[in-house]
Amino acid sequence: MTIDDRTRTELEAAVFRRLVRHLQSRSDVQNIELMNLAGFCRNCLSNWLKEAADEQGAGMTKDESREAVYGMTYEAWKAKHQSEATPEQLAAMKKNAGGH
Repeated sequence: MTIDDRTRTELEAAVFRRLVRHLQSRSDVQNIELMNLAGFCRNCLSNWLKEAADEQGAGMTKDESREAVYGMTYEAWKAKHQSEATPEQLAAMKKNAGGH
């Protein structure tokens, strides 16, 4: 399938927005679980968003990129949804995630 660059960008943007909505709706899934299973988490996604904004010269702070991904401030999300990581989760992250 051949698509033009604009259409590709629009499709990728739509997929990104859908992924963000999905992660916002799945607050039961902890970041450490995402890291252990997929090698990335909501923080990674927000960092990638900020990096893309920086590359485009669009001013975005780390807090703004996190709020865009979490749907609320990072502190509010942690207080509302984040649980303490288990020793098993921490061990798996150390083994699988390397320098994350």
